[in-house]
Amino acid sequence: MDFFIYFLGFYPGVSYFLFFKSIFKKGTEMKKTVLALVMIPFILLHLAGCVPVLIATGAMGGYAVSKDTFQGETDKNYDSLWSAALSVSRIRGNIKSEDSAKGYIELEAESSKVYIRLIRITQATTRIRVSARKYHLPNLTLAQDFFVKILEEAE
Repeated sequence: MDFFIYFLGFYPGVSYFLFFKSIFKKGTEMKKTVLALVMIPFILLHLAGCVPVLIATGAMGGYAVSKDTFQGETDKNYDSLWSAALSVSRIRGNIKSEDSAKGYIELEAESSKVYIRLIRITQATTRIRVSARKYHLPNLTLAQDFFVKILEEAE
């Protein structure tokens, strides 16, 4: 039985539980409430490993804003980014719709639906947002790949 307890001690949530269980003896309701209040943040910390993915692409940084969307800001020219996005989209898949005034491209690539959005933030700064879903599930690797290819292709 001791081996089982030591083995479970390697998992952080269980080790916290074993530590606090040894401090508090069997007893009142208040001790159980304090134990629960102390344990909940630690368990949630271990379960929620949701840290944004940071990718450096030269002087340009990109990050995952959701499970299916990768975005970043760049100081490259909007027109060169638009032509690069169209070029990469034509090479990688079939364009379903495009609107240069809105900065929107919708295409199918590798059995995924990909949405590319270019947003002018200032005269010199443009935000690139690429979303990809395959069978209604997020495909962040494809979104990241499109993002990087567009930046590499833009002048």
